[in-house]
Amino acid sequence: MKITEILAKCDHTLLLQGSTWEEIKAICDDGIKFGCASVCIPASFVKRAKEYVGESLSICTVIGFPNGYSTTAVKVFETADAIKNGADEIDMVINIGDLKDKRYDDILSEINAIKAACDGKILKVIIETCLLTDEEKIKMCEIVSASDANFIKTSTGFSTAGATKEDVALFAKYTTNGKKIKAAGGIASLEDAEDFINLGAERLGTSRIVKLAKAESNITGY
Repeated sequence: MKITEILAKCDHTLLLQGSTWEEIKAICDDGIKFGCASVCIPASFVKRAKEYVGESLSICTVIGFPNGYSTTAVKVFETADAIKNGADEIDMVINIGDLKDKRYDDILSEINAIKAACDGKILKVIIETCLLTDEEKIKMCEIVSASDANFIKTSTGFSTAGATKEDVALFAKYTTNGKKIKAAGGIASLEDAEDFINLGAERLGTSRIVKLAKAESNITGY
């Protein structure tokens, strides 16, 4: 697989708490240069980033991040605010306690409420696989499949582990209704990225793949 094909599926990501505007601008520049699907950045930078890139690059941000236990009303407000500021894509975190309490209708209702606030934009649902049993992961595949969301996503990258190939394979097996898969967290090499794509991931949440592309560009003149 060509590196350009992999980059086209990457949400080039910078979500560290200490991120600065200069760093956000730099990943926007790289996202444009290397043809990424989007940059995924904190909500506080969305307006400036969208003004900076215009229509050259999609801007993704995160909602209820990273713990997921904000109320639905707060998540809906966050989403509407991000869309107003120019976000093209939203990655939300589910309420993991609700999943463990088997409050499945509440989770579905929240996803759909956030999707409604997306005003037609893409919604990805982060389920934080490292905190779940396989039974809970399968249930979330079913819930996301029944929802109005566009993607199911493995991880925030801020918990105990990130994406695994086993989890992406599980998503591919149990997700229906045309829902897509995003693998995020710990994707460290081009080989990893290609493996995740071959298993069914349509998007990759990562910062390392662009760094690898930049290193290669220094050699090949990308």
